[in-house]
Amino acid sequence: MTKPQKNLRNFTFAGALALSVATISGIASPATSAPGHDGLWSVVIVTERGTCDRAYRYPVRISRGTVLNAGDSPVAITGRVGDNGALTVTVSHGNQRATGSGRLSGANGAGTWRGGDCSGTWQAERRGA
Repeated sequence: MTKPQKNLRNFTFAGALALSVATISGIASPATSAPGHDGLWSVVIVTERGTCDRAYRYPVRISRGTVLNAGDSPVAITGRVGDNGALTVTVSHGNQRATGSGRLSGANGAGTWRGGDCSGTWQAERRGA
């Protein structure tokens, strides 16, 4: 099994980011565009419960409010960021998937994620345009 597949299996994926990365109740539905949050972000995903690896780091690009995988890992990252910074994301590979939500503000962000028997938190930092 290749390293990305091993990580994906252990993460039962994640967070995305990005994310993916539990659902926070009460988040407003993201708007159709969020140019204030566009750019390259570095996302650290930390496992707090379950059998997944302890931490992951992923590059994520936000373009007109759409969250995309900015790296070369074979995972699909889909999500939206609203004008108010509310973010929802799904990260998947094959039949494995994780969901995440949270909020971006300025050059930082944070939230929670859940996938399979694992869950945790994520933090994001803006890296550039």
